[in-house]
Amino acid sequence: MGLLIHVLLIVMITQSLVIASGTDLADVAVLSALKISWQNLPPNWIGSDPCGSGWDGINCTNSRVTSIALQGLNVKGTEFGDIPSLSELQYLDLSNNRGLKGTLPPSIGNLKNLSHLILVGCSFFGPIPESIGSLQNLVLLSLNNNSFSGPIPHSIGNLFKLFRLDLNDNKLSGILPVSSGNLSGLDMLVNARHLHLGTNQLSGAIPPQLFSSKLKVIHVVLDNNQLTGSIPQTLGYVKTLLVVRLDSNLLSGTVPQNLNNLANLSQLYLSNNNLTGPLPNLTGLNFLDYVDMSNNSFSPTDVPSWFTTLGSLMTLLMERTQIRGEIPVDLFSSPHLETVVLSNNQLNGSFDIGTSYSDNLRLVDLQNNSITNLVQITRNDTELILTGNPICDRIEATPGYCGVQKINFSNTIPSNNCTPVVCSSDKILSPRCNCSDPYTGTLHFIYFSFSNDNSSHFEFLTGFLMSVFQLNQLPIDSILLSNPPIDINFYRQFTLQVFPSGQDSFNRTAVSAIGTLLNSQPRQVISYYGPFYFTDETYSLFGGAKKSSNTGIIIGAAVGGSVLVLLLLFVGVYAFQQKRRAKRALVQSNPLASWDPKTSGSIPDLKGARWFSFEELKKCTDNFSEATGIGSGGYGKVYRGTLANGQLVAIKRAQQGSLQGDQEFKTEIELLSRIHHKNVVSLVGFCYDKGEEMLVYEYIPNGTLLESLSGKSGIRMDGMRRLRVALDSARGLAYMHELADPPIIHRDVKSNNILLDQHLIAKIADFGLSKPIKDSGKGYITTQVKGTMGYMDPEYYMTEQLTEKSDVYSFGIVLLELITGRRPIERGRHIVREVKEAMDKSNYPNNLREILDDSIGWGTSLVCLEKFLDLAMSCVNDSADNRPKMGEVVREIENIIELASLDPNSEPAFSSSSFDYSGGFVPFHVEGH
Repeated sequence: MGLLIHVLLIVMITQSLVIASGTDLADVAVLSALKISWQNLPPNWIGSDPCGSGWDGINCTNSRVTSIALQGLNVKGTEFGDIPSLSELQYLDLSNNRGLKGTLPPSIGNLKNLSHLILVGCSFFGPIPESIGSLQNLVLLSLNNNSFSGPIPHSIGNLFKLFRLDLNDNKLSGILPVSSGNLSGLDMLVNARHLHLGTNQLSGAIPPQLFSSKLKVIHVVLDNNQLTGSIPQTLGYVKTLLVVRLDSNLLSGTVPQNLNNLANLSQLYLSNNNLTGPLPNLTGLNFLDYVDMSNNSFSPTDVPSWFTTLGSLMTLLMERTQIRGEIPVDLFSSPHLETVVLSNNQLNGSFDIGTSYSDNLRLVDLQNNSITNLVQITRNDTELILTGNPICDRIEATPGYCGVQKINFSNTIPSNNCTPVVCSSDKILSPRCNCSDPYTGTLHFIYFSFSNDNSSHFEFLTGFLMSVFQLNQLPIDSILLSNPPIDINFYRQFTLQVFPSGQDSFNRTAVSAIGTLLNSQPRQVISYYGPFYFTDETYSLFGGAKKSSNTGIIIGAAVGGSVLVLLLLFVGVYAFQQKRRAKRALVQSNPLASWDPKTSGSIPDLKGARWFSFEELKKCTDNFSEATGIGSGGYGKVYRGTLANGQLVAIKRAQQGSLQGDQEFKTEIELLSRIHHKNVVSLVGFCYDKGEEMLVYEYIPNGTLLESLSGKSGIRMDGMRRLRVALDSARGLAYMHELADPPIIHRDVKSNNILLDQHLIAKIADFGLSKPIKDSGKGYITTQVKGTMGYMDPEYYMTEQLTEKSDVYSFGIVLLELITGRRPIERGRHIVREVKEAMDKSNYPNNLREILDDSIGWGTSLVCLEKFLDLAMSCVNDSADNRPKMGEVVREIENIIELASLDPNSEPAFSSSSFDYSGGFVPFHVEGH
């Protein structure tokens, strides 16, 4: 009877769709079936046109469903449904719906266009089907925190575009699959950056074949499994590695001594295994900030000398590692050191922390050793634990050091500084002193360097998360992080409360967007704090009522099907007429309706940019007061403003008679509204109202590169900082040339159009002169010459043929500015000529110091400078054909940075953990991914 009723309902719905739906009928049938089998779906899933009616969580392109995002809505169901029949689906996020159960069907392999599959925090079980290897466009596969079991499919090795593989926290078993014969394996994922397979039941040895120099992976996470055997020597070949987690397995044998080849490594977890032999020598790992080798069976050894050479070290955990002797005083002078745990070893003699120990030091745990003397420490904000040492047997032993201690890594961040406010029982006081209902969940960091109560770390993390939310224009007033303990698997967990802005609670769209954004791994957070996943608590408004099972009502609806069809026909005609009226009204009320086609063509093709009224921007800049002015140019003035949601923005306001006309204004809106990259300034919106033309950007606080090079900004631009700025801006241009759709030529690359954010990350700005590259087969665009003298490609200037290599030339001039600190044209002489003359002298390269900016500080070595200069000169080659592509420029700068970090004569490199080895992609944002 139930089956018959379902059939009658589907027939009835399908009849109505033929008349009224603008959505593809096959896609509507799939969603209609989900409406029947799943509970607690959004209440606006009504009608027969999901695309046209704007069903919550459903996005479409040309009447086809391309995205489903139902994160955190307490959706319930016992099967995956017929989702694999949505042949155009690109993005699927069902995360944090614990009521979603069942297995993944083999038919999931039909989703050939799927790029993101995010099922974090559901209750799916059973095997991951081999057919998942058919999803050739998959970029992100996140199945964390479910109950998947069985082996990892060999076919995952076929996912050549895969950037991130997240299978943490399941019940997967069997061996790590590698390629063999006709079978693929994880070793084939040469483009993947993240392999997260921790907290499962994987067994067997780690295959040496898994690692090779071809891999680009930065995170290998295999902790909390049942892996046996030794750590393969091949691990030391993967020089891109930043994080290695092999802790809490059954690994044995010696640690490969070639781990010190991993020059970029920042986190090393080897604890809780059966490792033997000597401790590995980690000398030269200058970016290493977290080391944990505790609870192994290493050979007794004196305190390793590399303890005092790790300049970036923050956390050193070496409990039960059989180290002996006196602890060197120099260990504690490392400027970033926070936590040292050397308990249960054979340390002896006197303990002297010195007088110049790190200001960040909070914990030194030396219990159960043989220390006999103590040189009194002079600061009381460092916890020292000496329990179980001979020194504590003395009568004058200090209770503060020798009492029973319980180490607690947890920390609770104070919620606010509000005056006493009493909220109702269903509301919580936010950090901004408002009573509201926050969306609450847990951030599970797969690694996290900081292990003490230094509140600045949590303030920075809060700031990062708020900036991500604001960048995506989510209605968030404030956030609160609290209770970050280390769990039993040595993962740092943060309770996150997100408070709504301007209302008491979030709606479904906002809740889903928050969780989807977090589980899409925002690059701004990962670059500094590492990868994580987000699980939530069911939001109070989405408890959901169960569907009625009243058979009489359903049968009655089926009997009235014919009447419903006629009614829908009437409603459809009426809705069509209303839609036409609404469209006419929208055109009349839309400021862009008056766009002058004679001067600027058609209405801009907007993809996400928000329209602002003149009054809104007037209010947020205090009536464009002088106090909010932050710059000016040929286009007009730039003002700093604060939007109603608290987001800081930069507002570029055109002045009458400006050098940038309507076409440039339109071009910049169209291009920037669809570009999303960490090294390109984001367009928040625009204003075309009351005769005003304004562009609203994300606020970049540290000004232009030109200002920093001139000393105006007060930022010290040493050699390594200049390399990083060069790399950031090169990545932004490479993205525009090679990955934007369509590709874009900037046409005005210069140091004044490269901005530095609060973390000194460089971003390309000012797209008023930019040109999209049409696929004409010519390889160039014939256009009027525009740009800035000194930066302009001479070949473009003479031929009026614009190519990507024109940007490369301009970028080469920027590189020469970084090297010399000079403007492109000074005293009538061009920078390229000046440098060429210096290079032509007989005593080159020694005479390079004549043109080198004194503040670079390259030390005594000129190797990196020579390579950097050679790259710059190749970019400004007279012939465009002989210039490198921007992608090649990116790779060469990366090589120079690596060389600089290894060169003992060069200044210390900045931490490579701040690099985005993904090339800057943000899969959640980039269109066409």
